[in-house]
Amino acid sequence: MKLKFHLHLRPLKRARYMKTILFIEDESVLQKTFREIIVQEGYQMISALDGETGLRVAKEKKPDLILLDLILPKIHGFDVLKKLKEENETRDIPVIVLTNLEGLEDVEKTLKLGATTYLVKTNYSLEEILEKIKKALGE
Repeated sequence: MKLKFHLHLRPLKRARYMKTILFIEDESVLQKTFREIIVQEGYQMISALDGETGLRVAKEKKPDLILLDLILPKIHGFDVLKKLKEENETRDIPVIVLTNLEGLEDVEKTLKLGATTYLVKTNYSLEEILEKIKKALGE
């Protein structure tokens, strides 16, 4: 008895490169909330709870985008941004500053240091922040 098998192969979808976002933020609840949304959108997220760890991880992992809070333990966000933009391996990574500081001086300082975008946490919904992330990633 001969059995006949018919293979029906569907064309493979081209695998999309999973972009990585480093979130340097000391509030673990906010980290968790963002992780759920970012992963749901098809990105990988790496977390750092202080500026020192954030700098180290940025150099090691070279993420596609960095979300950076300014008020951080160990190394302040302004200093993290400055060091990121001074280092060859991290200079070209877009950085979105996501903070509660609303002063015009803070905005100007971060943009002068090389931040792509400055967002005040309380002024944007998670969906709006996600749109800014996609725009910074060129999507």
